[in-house]
Amino acid sequence: MPNRPTLSRLVAALALAGLASQAMAAETLRLAHASSSDSLINQAMTRFAEQVETQTHGELHVQVYPDGQLGDEAPIVDSVGAGAIDIGLGGAVDGIEPKLNALSLPFLFKDAASVHAYLDSAAGQKLLAMGEPHGFKMLGALDSGFRQFANSKHPIKEPADLAGLKVRTPPNPVILATIKQLGALGQSIPFGEVYTSLQSGVVDGVEPELRDFNDQKWYEVAKYVSMANYIWSANFWFINKDKYDALPEAERKVLDQAAADTTSWYRAQLDSVYSQIETKMKGQGVAFNPVDSSAFQAKVGPVYEQFGKAWGTDFVTTLRKDAQGQ
Repeated sequence: MPNRPTLSRLVAALALAGLASQAMAAETLRLAHASSSDSLINQAMTRFAEQVETQTHGELHVQVYPDGQLGDEAPIVDSVGAGAIDIGLGGAVDGIEPKLNALSLPFLFKDAASVHAYLDSAAGQKLLAMGEPHGFKMLGALDSGFRQFANSKHPIKEPADLAGLKVRTPPNPVILATIKQLGALGQSIPFGEVYTSLQSGVVDGVEPELRDFNDQKWYEVAKYVSMANYIWSANFWFINKDKYDALPEAERKVLDQAAADTTSWYRAQLDSVYSQIETKMKGQGVAFNPVDSSAFQAKVGPVYEQFGKAWGTDFVTTLRKDAQGQ
């Protein structure tokens, strides 16, 4: 009987030691993106974080920072490369590998199904692996989606309607070159400053993906939307490669599976989300008009020539064939 208090204390001490050991073993990965906290991207990242934590039994925790809390897209890339942030998402990939911008070549993809088929193919995986020599392991490329034309002046139905318009673009050289080729004046402005730039007249329009257009309420200051689908852009999803390689193999497998599952879930939401957004914005007075893309396609040949010279004609030609499933 006298031993019981001592035994109880021993059991309690062992339990506390076990909890302390688990706490020490647990690791937190910081994940940052510039999309809004109520965006589909953030919903996807929340699901990803929950799956990682569940499947590692709390050994690996992912802390999500939306809304550009840790910087805009380009600074996020720099911070992931330096190891200050572990995981990032965004479309600004010059700091990873400029050739990844090739996925934004105009009219490269026919529709979302062809995009996903390419990304899941051996050719797509080889392209995404280009970041590894530069210290970035790609977890995937989520749809930033097909980009449209929106502005505060008038409907855009043909290239001539873009002439002289100041159009905000992300800091993507392919998008900037395409906008210039189509006759508009491209302005690379940080994501978080777009609303005020539209409101103040610094720019006349944007070439948004509709979810960003909705989430950021740009429709309040740009009421004309032309459904051009002129470029598909990626929300690249990347992790610091040294950090990834340092994780136990079991945790790397969990990250990979969670990324794959999240990608599948995300893709399955897109059609419904776009339908809801269009209905909502029409109710807000946004005027949508279709675009005959042939006139726009006829003008973008020089963009392919420009980046063929920069990245290699064979690279661009092969990408174009692979993207079209040839």
